[in-house]
Amino acid sequence: MSLDLYYWPSIQGRGEFPRLVLEAAGADYRDMARLDGVEGGGVEGMMAFMEGKRGHPVPFAPPFLVDGDLLVSQSAAISAYLGETLGLAPDDRPGREWARALAATTSDLTAEAHDVHHPVGVSLYYEEQKPEALRRAKEFREQRIPKFLGWYERLIETNPARSGWLVGNRLSYVDLGLFQVAAGLAYAFPRAMAEADRRFPGVAALAARVRETPLIADYLASPRRLPFSTEGIFRAYPELDGGA
Repeated sequence: MSLDLYYWPSIQGRGEFPRLVLEAAGADYRDMARLDGVEGGGVEGMMAFMEGKRGHPVPFAPPFLVDGDLLVSQSAAISAYLGETLGLAPDDRPGREWARALAATTSDLTAEAHDVHHPVGVSLYYEEQKPEALRRAKEFREQRIPKFLGWYERLIETNPARSGWLVGNRLSYVDLGLFQVAAGLAYAFPRAMAEADRRFPGVAALAARVRETPLIADYLASPRRLPFSTEGIFRAYPELDGGA
């Protein structure tokens, strides 16, 4: 299997969701935009795909995955494809379809987290929309985080396998997605997430289990795991977390 992941080289962003699946599976893959000097690599190689110069369908934006003649785009779709291909997804059709729905919902939460600091427009700087961001952040902290995490909590509690995972009886790509969102929210909204950890212990426990999984623990301690920053989806502005 030849697995080439394309995403911007300097941020976690949406590329981190499929990257976590690749790492958790111990897959042999290439993070192409970080490999200047590899044929087809670097940002230039990624842009060649997006400009239609590689003979594949043209993705709207990274991340996208190239597996031989196959191109898969959008982080949730890539994660589902990798999870189902690499053994990190339910085995049965109903379970797989349900997992895909969970991944899509996680993408919705990720988008809402991003739009807290860019509520007016993504082409504007945060400083150009701070009043709107402050208003959006309050609603996100008080309403949206509890609504999403409360739903995940119920899924964990009602999972017939009673495994502590979202679906089935073993780690899957949707658990990795929830871990990434929980980590990002803890970076961007530490005060709000401290309260959320108390309210939703199942989610907190799941995130801790993912973090302690050997392959993920190795990845998190490696230079392959880029740090969160104010250039990515999850951005730490204390005023948006209800601070000064």
